[in-house]
Amino acid sequence: MGPLVGFAFIGSVRTYAEASGLGGTAAGVGEAFSPLIGIWAPTFSACELAAVFLLPFVGIRLVAGDRQSGGLKLESQQSLPPIARVAAKALVLIAGWIIASGPVAAAIVLWRSYGGSIYWPEILTVGAGHLMNAGLTIALAAATALLTEHPSTAAILTLSVTVGTWILSFVAAVQGGVWERLARYTPTAMVAEFQHGLIRLDVVIAATALIALGLGWAAIWLRLGVPVVRRVGESTALAVAAIVVIAAGTTATKSWDVSESRANSFPLADERALQTIDGPISIEAHLAPEDPRRVDLERHVLGKLRRIRPDVQVRYVSATSIGLFEQTSAGYGEIWYDIGGRKATGRSVTAEAVLETLYSIGGVTSPALDDESVFRGHPLVTHAPAAATVFYLLWPALVISAGIVVKG
Repeated sequence: MGPLVGFAFIGSVRTYAEASGLGGTAAGVGEAFSPLIGIWAPTFSACELAAVFLLPFVGIRLVAGDRQSGGLKLESQQSLPPIARVAAKALVLIAGWIIASGPVAAAIVLWRSYGGSIYWPEILTVGAGHLMNAGLTIALAAATALLTEHPSTAAILTLSVTVGTWILSFVAAVQGGVWERLARYTPTAMVAEFQHGLIRLDVVIAATALIALGLGWAAIWLRLGVPVVRRVGESTALAVAAIVVIAAGTTATKSWDVSESRANSFPLADERALQTIDGPISIEAHLAPEDPRRVDLERHVLGKLRRIRPDVQVRYVSATSIGLFEQTSAGYGEIWYDIGGRKATGRSVTAEAVLETLYSIGGVTSPALDDESVFRGHPLVTHAPAAATVFYLLWPALVISAGIVVKG
């Protein structure tokens, strides 16, 4: 974890410094100097990498080790309920994960010592997202370790599920539609939103339900004396309950933008103006799933619009997935807007153009631009002194020393 976090942190500081020295912080480029995007997102990404390729095997060994050594039979003789034993193992793994994430805390201290800006709501949100991701990994590892007979099988199954979520994200990028909606609840997509300072209630509900499902399955299959048919039935019932909770949670529209730059929100004046528009907003975009304009429209406009107006309805229309040969087709690239029967069309995917169109057909006066509300950023030119020593020498030495003390 030390070298992983160190490599990400040093690289992001170098890039941040280069960008900071290129031309001030005029309006429109402030987000380029947001520590959330420039420093913390890439630094914490090392935790995501470790959660995918390292944490599952630690969890499988902790859970399946008792089964291989026969310790599980001794544990079964205790009066402690299976769910309590699984929860205890999960808490131990979470505690170990927090300790292993110590290099991230060192990165925060170093950044502060360089004179960098610290906005704690952002850091806590990113940390919470990665802690949630670790919880998902631990729940998956616990379930596979007890559903299978051997740790190697559990490891293969865990990796298969992880790769499956990546495939789902790839299919969503190509096909769109229902695949795109499902891909929003993959661990990678969940973590990405937390790394941008956005907390969505539906994502929290889905993650909590999946963690409970994994740990619940582990507790069910921990009871070796219970007939397999009964355990299968209980596992199926628990899965159905989790699906119902997740499906109900998808209707939750509450979200919180904790980023200092309000990167996930429109300016407050625009938000107030959008809330005054009567009737549902219907948008039909003739853009293919892999068209870069669709990505920009979704990320910089529609994602923010849904947070303010949950009644917005977006429909994408395209004949192909890449849109390369649709450029000459009549109507491709057009975006149709409909508010209470009043319609307009445009081709621009910028926030300014879309908002002007909505104000025009919605009968709302466009609010005046407030220069004071523009995020100016926190540029910083530094060369990350002492970072390499901390992450590549001191942290590994500390871990090795602690291991020697524990083993001794």
